[in-house]
Amino acid sequence: MNTFQALGLQERLLRAIEKLGFVEPTPIQQEAIPQLISENRDLIGLAQTGTGKTAAFGLPMLEKIDMGKNYPQALVLAPTRELCVQITKDLVNYGSNLDGFATVAVYGGANISEQIRSIKRGVQVVVATPGRLIDLINRRALDLGRVEIVVLDEADEMLNMGFKEDIDFILSNTPEHRNTWLFSATMPREVRQIAEAYMSNPIELSVGKREQGNENIEHVYYVVRAKDRYLALKRIADANPDVFGIVFCRTKLESQEVAEHLIRDGYNADALHGDLSQQQRDKVMGRYREKSLQLLVATDVAARGIDVQDVTHVINYNLPDELENYLHRSGRTARAGKKGISISIINIKEVSKIRQIERTLKRQFLAAKVPEGIEVCEKQLMHLVKRVHDVEVNEKEIAPYLDAIYGELKDLEKEELIRRFVSIEFNRFLEYYRRAPDLNVDANSSRTSSSGEVGGYRQSSGPRMFVSVGAKDGLDKGKLLRLICDESGERGTIFGRIDVKDVYSFVDVQPDKLEAVMKAIHGIEYNGRTVRTELTTERPASDRGDRGGYKKEGGSGYSRGSRDGGSSRGPRSSGGDRGSRDGGGYRGSRDGGSREGGYRGSRDGAPREGGYRGSRDGAPRDGAPREGGYSRAPREDGAPSASGEGFNREERAPRSSDFGKRDDSRSSSSDEKPTKSRKEKFSKW
Repeated sequence: MNTFQALGLQERLLRAIEKLGFVEPTPIQQEAIPQLISENRDLIGLAQTGTGKTAAFGLPMLEKIDMGKNYPQALVLAPTRELCVQITKDLVNYGSNLDGFATVAVYGGANISEQIRSIKRGVQVVVATPGRLIDLINRRALDLGRVEIVVLDEADEMLNMGFKEDIDFILSNTPEHRNTWLFSATMPREVRQIAEAYMSNPIELSVGKREQGNENIEHVYYVVRAKDRYLALKRIADANPDVFGIVFCRTKLESQEVAEHLIRDGYNADALHGDLSQQQRDKVMGRYREKSLQLLVATDVAARGIDVQDVTHVINYNLPDELENYLHRSGRTARAGKKGISISIINIKEVSKIRQIERTLKRQFLAAKVPEGIEVCEKQLMHLVKRVHDVEVNEKEIAPYLDAIYGELKDLEKEELIRRFVSIEFNRFLEYYRRAPDLNVDANSSRTSSSGEVGGYRQSSGPRMFVSVGAKDGLDKGKLLRLICDESGERGTIFGRIDVKDVYSFVDVQPDKLEAVMKAIHGIEYNGRTVRTELTTERPASDRGDRGGYKKEGGSGYSRGSRDGGSSRGPRSSGGDRGSRDGGGYRGSRDGGSREGGYRGSRDGAPREGGYRGSRDGAPRDGAPREGGYSRAPREDGAPSASGEGFNREERAPRSSDFGKRDDSRSSSSDEKPTKSRKEKFSKW
């Protein structure tokens, strides 16, 4: 077995390493440390995130600097505050037995005066973000003229964040005879250009195949509709009760929204992004490291440098625009030789991205199904049983209450007591998930969520079920599906496309279940209205090969007149039965009272929202009831927003643990730079 003793490190460093629990060096450490100690050479180290790169450059750096000299001899550049703080912490731990060793972290958002005072007191190593370092150089508060070692950590990310000019300026203020050590997870063209410009005949070490990722990470993806992304996230979290993970979002706004909804729904979660002040970021990271948070919702930039042990899951709420970011995200788990899971929640259009990542990493991703409600209940039940089994009993504190507890429960047998105890939690999850819809989408299907499919059944022709309730009754697709499932006792997978109009709806039902479902809901009362069901052959324009009429079976239905014949078409000013190009039933005149129209089609053949339409003579279209008609139903709290990423608060899962509390005060302090446009990045896939 390889050991740190064989790498040529001094005894004081070996004692610190042993105290930290390090036993065997990682491959990048085995390759880099001996060469950096024995030679004054530039070095390029390529290794995946989580493979111990900090120790690979930190230990030989401490071996080479002179502790008797209290000026900066080594400079470490990092892209983010969190990574800057993490590197400084690691260096302090490595050098705990070195007399006179001092280091300082300089980054934006913290008190610059205190950082300047630390530098003036004397330090051997400065760990910095580019923005704050340039500020100190311009103030002449930091002299880099005697720096012997410069380390560019996460060089690919620094360049991706737009720090190229900053790096050029910083390196121009260091001596030409310095040693430059560049460490990166990937080697894009920009990093290669930096190496060619500022490094002399560097040693190049590459551990593992380039862009292959950590072998200990299992890659899993779930295909759902875009509007169900948040529901899928909650379902996945509930199915993994011991999850300790990071949820990655593309933007600061999205990460904040997802975190707030998770907190509101009872999860131990919080957000980490560039709009938080340094104090807020430190507070969030402190809670996460203490594991009082189960889910940290973060952006790519803010999460760079997070080195937290035992992260079980990385969840890509959205896939990143660049492969390098996917590698960095997944590298937050399976650190130090442990195993982890990288989960991606995608829609049908993003399956091709998964295939591209698979080809690049030469790894097959597991296509998993979002757990159904009964599976989640089972996982939560067994998690509760395990907690009860493993709980540590505080005998002294509980003793005064035991006699009263025994007396209250004395009439219950052991088996009955167990059943009742576990039912306290189980019943809540069971009730919540009893009618939970299936969120999965067939990855081989070319149809997207815009088709209106809600269940698992797909139908392109044949009869459908007409239901005499719709949006005016406060229903959307999800609520209508739940109503039908509750009344019929059927699972959501037998239902397909659902079209909700103003005062009626159409539903595709599996043929062998159609009659039973119609009988089950025909005649029920909903919001004071009696629900009727009928068979209909009406289909949207995209499903029909012609522009023929919408016609119910056994009745005149919704007749659409043609220009060549069919129903009569009257002049614009007249009322009466009008078979216009706009399609659909009775439509009154423009100049006389209310239009008592029924279904109203669109000019291009696709159905418009139809149903009762109130008058135009002064009655508002939104909000207040139209004369003689229904008022427009307001959007339900939690319904999908215009962006399509819905946070449906109706599916709010009960939580068995105390949910996290968040500091709502936010400031906009950040020294992070914007990344490239999504269009530029997407071209790299």
